[in-house]
Amino acid sequence: METSSGGSNRSGLGVGAVLIAVVLIGVIVAAVILGRGGGGAPFAGGAKTVKVVMGSEKLPYFSDPAVINRLDELGLKVEATPSGSRKIATRADLKNFDAAFPSSATAAEKIARETQPQGTYTPFHSPMAIATFEPILSALEREQVAQQKGGVWYINVEKYLELAKSGKRWRDIAPDFPSPLTVQISSTDIRSSNSAAMYLSIAAWVANGGNVPATDAEVEKVVQEVSPLFTHQGYTGGSSAGPFAEYLSQGIGARPMVMIYEAQFIGQQLEAPNPTDMLAYLDPTMSSQHTVLSYTDEGSALGDALQHDPELQKLAARHGFRPNTPGIFNQELQQAGVTPPPEFLPTVNPPDFERLEQLIEGVAAQYNSTAPPEGAPEQ
Repeated sequence: METSSGGSNRSGLGVGAVLIAVVLIGVIVAAVILGRGGGGAPFAGGAKTVKVVMGSEKLPYFSDPAVINRLDELGLKVEATPSGSRKIATRADLKNFDAAFPSSATAAEKIARETQPQGTYTPFHSPMAIATFEPILSALEREQVAQQKGGVWYINVEKYLELAKSGKRWRDIAPDFPSPLTVQISSTDIRSSNSAAMYLSIAAWVANGGNVPATDAEVEKVVQEVSPLFTHQGYTGGSSAGPFAEYLSQGIGARPMVMIYEAQFIGQQLEAPNPTDMLAYLDPTMSSQHTVLSYTDEGSALGDALQHDPELQKLAARHGFRPNTPGIFNQELQQAGVTPPPEFLPTVNPPDFERLEQLIEGVAAQYNSTAPPEGAPEQ
């Protein structure tokens, strides 16, 4: 009896030890998953509101019901305040937000330097590209400005600048497109738009002999050369959504070439494919780095989730962004029947924030009015 009783006690202790070990393993696994942003709510007691000031091009992503639902599962609810990346970088009230989410590395660098955020995350990026049409690319190919490589179109920026400077019109180089418009890439307003600032950065790099303008003299010289790319466009809006919407709705007659984020084009193709729409890449181009800078635990939890959560990364790909996680972008596009774009592009770096501001202000001074259009949205 004593032996039997002793055996029973040891058996009970063994079961208890196993249960405790299982519980401890479960706790450790949960902690690892949460630490990696792989699932589970980082906050208990309902979703925490995360106030974020961000570029407007990300609003469709955060308005997606699937994104809202996944963030809710992680205990997060995003309250977005749209603002241009340039203005985000110079706002004095950033620490009233949980996070700032600009669309460019230059703005993020400026913000980080001056506000010392709690954390920094880069969940996705998007190269700059050109939305255009086959007759346009064929005409540019004849002018040795555009070239097709491996089924992908590239526009040589140096040769494009020479063609744009010549003052030629589309009817001069494209018999099947007898438009009186000058050969010109349509962009947004350089005085308020990040996508236009990226375009300016690319043009400045090429105009400066393949180098970022590093002195006041180089900036002044470059400004004189590239200003017509912007001042000769006429009216330009403050958001890249405007020219791209006109490209989609009005076609080649209104917008033969439009400067866009690659994500805009791919996102549209995923939603409503159109075989007449064509994408070309600038050679060289730049990548728009979407960076979360957090000031609170809630902001850090959002940045970590956007960068590491597999579902949020997949949803970013479905909106055309190139996620931080390798392989997801191509996988999501292939599943949707969209041919993935080149993984590697001829990419150069933008100038730092102060030099870019010099370039923008120099071009802005060439307009009759240096003020952005009243009430224009920003991006």
